[in-house]
Amino acid sequence: MNKRRKHIITRLNQWRMQRISNRNFLVILAVIVGIIGGIAAAILKGLTHSIAAFLQEDVQWEYKYYLYLFFPLIGILLSVLYVRRFIVKGTFDHGMTPIIYAISRKSSRIEPHNVYSQIITSALTVGFGGSAGLEAPIAYSGSAIGANAGRFFGLNYREVTMLLACGAAAGIAGAFNSPVAGMIFAIEILLPEFSIPAFIPLLMAAATASVVSRLLYSEPLFHLVTEDWEFQALLFYVVLAIAIGGFSIYFAKVSTWVKRMFASIGNPYRRVAIGGLSLGLMIFLFPALYGEGYLTIQRILDGRNDALLANSIFAGYGHIGILVVVYAVITVFAKSLASLVTLNSGGNGGVFGPSLVMGGLLGFAFAYGINQTGLIELSVPNFVVAGMAGALSGIMHAPLTAIFLIAEITGGYALMVPLMLVTAISYLINRAALKYSIYTKVLAEQGDLLTHEDKDRTVLSMMKLRYVLERNFTILRPDERATDRRHDIIHTKRNIFPVVDMDGKLLGIIYSERLFEILLGEYPEREEKTMRELAEKPVDIVQMDANMEAVMQKMNREDIWILPVVDGDGNYMGFVSKSAVFNKYRALLMRQGTYLE
Repeated sequence: MNKRRKHIITRLNQWRMQRISNRNFLVILAVIVGIIGGIAAAILKGLTHSIAAFLQEDVQWEYKYYLYLFFPLIGILLSVLYVRRFIVKGTFDHGMTPIIYAISRKSSRIEPHNVYSQIITSALTVGFGGSAGLEAPIAYSGSAIGANAGRFFGLNYREVTMLLACGAAAGIAGAFNSPVAGMIFAIEILLPEFSIPAFIPLLMAAATASVVSRLLYSEPLFHLVTEDWEFQALLFYVVLAIAIGGFSIYFAKVSTWVKRMFASIGNPYRRVAIGGLSLGLMIFLFPALYGEGYLTIQRILDGRNDALLANSIFAGYGHIGILVVVYAVITVFAKSLASLVTLNSGGNGGVFGPSLVMGGLLGFAFAYGINQTGLIELSVPNFVVAGMAGALSGIMHAPLTAIFLIAEITGGYALMVPLMLVTAISYLINRAALKYSIYTKVLAEQGDLLTHEDKDRTVLSMMKLRYVLERNFTILRPDERATDRRHDIIHTKRNIFPVVDMDGKLLGIIYSERLFEILLGEYPEREEKTMRELAEKPVDIVQMDANMEAVMQKMNREDIWILPVVDGDGNYMGFVSKSAVFNKYRALLMRQGTYLE
């Protein structure tokens, strides 16, 4: 059965390579990944919110506070049991860090079970009240969809990585109904290198996922039409940004401490018990910690400034402004601890959503607190929105994602200037203290982080062109015609042919699409043309003694993935491709056991 399946896949790949160019096929796959990613996002949101609605609305009110103590524990326990029972052969990770690791060290391989296991475990965790977000699980699920689709069709590392990023973009776009933010998220967080052509597959995947998700689950995340910002409030936005930047540093350090604390607990069920009961107690005192926390943010945006205290043992004090401010600040720190306890005790989720909630609550506490002084009247919703963007930018090191995500999901385009200001300041403060984001810190410490900055030049200088030179190309002679070499042209695995004379001089190159058009009879007038007449001049040529840094600069400048190589006399030697360079690049990094900074 496996041989038959492999044969079918091989035949399918041969057919599509003859009929569809790789670039167009990548766009088609991006759309398919977007559709499946949008469906996955809708399923995750619908399932999670159905569980939460059942527990909150169908349970008798008088018992609800007591059950809050146990709901998170049950959800985390069910998640752990699912992983230990059904994921026997593979491994299970959560968050964005494993996706980045897969790109850096595992040739973008992600185990297929993540397509559904991320959805199941995160729905159980968050639906039962786990204080985490759904964005990281759906991004992980989408990445698994994209990566495995690319591997199914035998695509190379670059293309698989692109589809992985398309899947993550689709997940974020579907979760937030925010296609632009999904695309930018994939570029800022996941892609190890970026070029303009990457926009098209990413945009197609994100837009498709957003449409599909909205069709299946149309409830928007937030309802808000923001007011325009006022110039006299600009200084207060700067102060808020500084405060959020400092908080993002605190959150990163607490994250490390909580992770180490739970890692020291060897028994997984003991971790579940400690984490679940601690979380239940926090939710009992601060009901806003239940689940994602977006509902509380929406109530604040609607002008219900006492929403934080609602359903809590402090509900009767909602009319005291200073108490609301203090309670909001305490809730921010409680949310940071609750989300980290949820994730490290065995639950599945991410810090993406909690970052938004913590930033929104900080913005609320700041603006509402200033308003209590009577010195100035600030727009509370505007500062809530700015706070959300600032926290996301500082914690994730993703300012562009923060700006466009918040602008899209809240309708806050009128606040573009404050959003840009707050995200930039928050990011710079965090980056000044912490070189790596909460996603990449662990990988950097382990030597598993790939970036393309300072040490690229060092690694490239270690490479020799002869070690990445590819020679297995079908050589065509200048006096031959396409029909003379029909068999060789059809059966070659390459899509480019060098035209070389009998003295070994490179005369030009011909792409397979042009030859296939002739062989299929689409241009009868070209059948008698020789290879010399059909050949075209390559965009550029690489000399055999060129260093790899110069080669990569040529490829990046011309936005091309493969170039012919000649010696000093112009004799054809072979081709060099970005794929081969990247493969060697990763091999050198693996051998060094170091990371790029």
